[in-house]
Amino acid sequence: MSLGITIIENDVKSFQSSMEAEMDKSIKHLERELAKIRTGRAHTALVEDLPITVYGQQPMPLKSLAAIAAPDSKLITIQPWDSNIMGDIEKTIKESDIGITPVNDGDIIRLRLPDMSSSRRDELVKMLGKRVEEAKIAIRNVRKDFHNFVRDAKKDKTISENFFNRLNDVLQKVTDAFVEKTEQHRIKKEKEITSV
Repeated sequence: MSLGITIIENDVKSFQSSMEAEMDKSIKHLERELAKIRTGRAHTALVEDLPITVYGQQPMPLKSLAAIAAPDSKLITIQPWDSNIMGDIEKTIKESDIGITPVNDGDIIRLRLPDMSSSRRDELVKMLGKRVEEAKIAIRNVRKDFHNFVRDAKKDKTISENFFNRLNDVLQKVTDAFVEKTEQHRIKKEKEITSV
């Protein structure tokens, strides 16, 4: 993987900024994934990225095919711009892992969120743990790429041993900070899932 950066002796700031920008992508992805995990409250993020195959085309996210709203804490409404695709949307929702049966009245699809059972909450906490672990792995992979880049720079003698050690310290410190961010997201989301 080419990182598209140049290491300049004693320029820790640029190196750190590049690394943080890469790791931040993992955090942003985690945030999007966590928004899809259902808590007790209705949220359009639960369905807006569901891939819907219509007209035999490539799947498109639901949000580009319909108006989606959460008029109250237990209800999501989906109003397709083309009523001919109601069946496609309904079928995708039924086949997804969100665990809600859609009600289609011909104009609008309603998703009534049931109260969550404790076993469903446990499932969601497990799913949450998996998503957070994936984010941590992505962050560690960024760390590994940057470490290899720094190691090669030292080997090619474009940076000094001393600067190599400084960058490795920065690598570890930034990695730890981002792993901690994923943990904060996990704690917050787990609280949302488990609070009745």
